[in-house]
Amino acid sequence: MLKIARRAATLTVLCLGLALGSTAHAAANQLRIGTLAPKNSLYHRELMTLGEAWRTAQGEGAKYVVYPDGSQGGETDMARRMRIGQLQGALLSVVGLREIEPSISALQNMPLLFRNWDEVDYVREKLRPSMEKKFLDKGFVVLAWGDAGWVRFFSKEAASRPDDYRKMKFFAWAGESEQQEIMKSLGYTPVPLETSDILPSIQTGMITAVPATPYFALASQVYATAPHMLDINWAPIVGALVVTKKAWDEMSPAARDALQAAGAQAGLHMRTKARQEVDEAVEAMKKRGLQVHKPTPEQLAEWNTLAEKLYPRIRGKMVPADTFDEVMALLKAYRAGKR
Repeated sequence: MLKIARRAATLTVLCLGLALGSTAHAAANQLRIGTLAPKNSLYHRELMTLGEAWRTAQGEGAKYVVYPDGSQGGETDMARRMRIGQLQGALLSVVGLREIEPSISALQNMPLLFRNWDEVDYVREKLRPSMEKKFLDKGFVVLAWGDAGWVRFFSKEAASRPDDYRKMKFFAWAGESEQQEIMKSLGYTPVPLETSDILPSIQTGMITAVPATPYFALASQVYATAPHMLDINWAPIVGALVVTKKAWDEMSPAARDALQAAGAQAGLHMRTKARQEVDEAVEAMKKRGLQVHKPTPEQLAEWNTLAEKLYPRIRGKMVPADTFDEVMALLKAYRAGKR
């Protein structure tokens, strides 16, 4: 009887070991990536190309799935899903990335700070090594850096000055309570929503203004209900593709190399092509009735005054103070070198 019990225990341990080994192998052989990007968009296509490179290098049985259109929830949801293992990666804007590392907010949440893409690229490249280390320390590997254009204001009624928007109801990211409080303190009315709720909300009048990139406004048809666009570079939409360090560590060395190389290429494509497609999106919407309002120098001065009022509220709240100061110093040095 004792021998039978020992054999049974040994068999149980062996079976358990085989089961655990099989589960670990399955986990190492799959990458599930979430994104808000629409299916067949530039971002979705780049993710699919990247996945093919990883799948080929990872070998037999490797499974790669991209969930587009926010099917895995908003960006905050996707960050949570990565933490609990339901997703192994996600292509996120700063809204989702700041759930992992708050200092990333400096690249997107400082309105009218960056004058052009050269400034954005310069600051991002200077911050990149330390930023990627911060993400790694939090359990995430950054594979690619991308962007999606400048935020413009789309509204139901024509508007050009900051005061024009105080009577409107603004879309605000549901997860950014600090941003909502800042907007309220300046006399604006934020309505917290997920991205998927923007179109029905503007159609019903729940919101009347949407800060969005032209590419998003075209793809989501927001411009059809909010046909007025203020031509101002309010803030860049910056993002990154990240995977969990757990998923990264479980990959073969060849798969990691392939994924890193494909990620660098995807990031370059996303940045260059997205900037081109933004201009094309504006032209396409203009042909379908979009009215573009370019602020006068006087109106632009009013917007810059508003931004100056925002910075003290942003520093230490939406953007960590040390990162805020670092970005300001980098921009000052960059502009001095351009004179």
